[in-house]
Amino acid sequence: MSSPEQRLNSVLQRIATATQNAGCRDRVRLLAVSKTQSDTAIRALAAAGQRAFGENYVQEASAKHDALRDLALEWHLIGHLQSNKAREAATRFDWVQSVDRDSVIAALARHRSDTQAPLNVLIQVNIDGERSKSGCLPEQIAALAARIACQSRLCLRGLMAIPDPEHDAQQRAISFSRMQQAYCQLRDSYPRVDTLSMGMSGDFEQAIAHGANLVRIGTALFGPRE
Repeated sequence: MSSPEQRLNSVLQRIATATQNAGCRDRVRLLAVSKTQSDTAIRALAAAGQRAFGENYVQEASAKHDALRDLALEWHLIGHLQSNKAREAATRFDWVQSVDRDSVIAALARHRSDTQAPLNVLIQVNIDGERSKSGCLPEQIAALAARIACQSRLCLRGLMAIPDPEHDAQQRAISFSRMQQAYCQLRDSYPRVDTLSMGMSGDFEQAIAHGANLVRIGTALFGPRE
């Protein structure tokens, strides 16, 4: 069984290789997806050098925040945000990657404290129009971006997407390419935009080839879930 450090180094090397192959000038950041993982497992990966962690559920993440407060980690919410969890999400997280509707924008801005740095947000895009998946449609990005830009307590950083997992590599490439185009258009309108979050353990190298600069990796870092 490989160690957390070995797994982290292996993923970082694959990211570096994919970045080089893509001719990408931007640094590609690694987000460790730690949902269902124990405090001990997160602490071990943090000891190996990983600082940014992604959680799907606010309640689960809050307990980990408290247990790991001494590590000063960077926390991302990557799961669907329910309106009744917006207050806690706004104060607990450094990033919310799953912004997809007006009500969430308003709630996060209202509950983010003036004593905190602006909350970094990504617009989640349902790039394949899946009925069971959260996220706005591509044609809704501009309107949501404009609403976020009006909120002083929020900072629009870019886009996030999860292509249909049932698609083959060729179909995923089309989805990734569409997201890259949407990201470039958004960046033209908002120069501070700098993050395209897409790609997971099974497809992050392909995502990097299509412009992803933040990849969300769970299994390759922590191993298969029991």
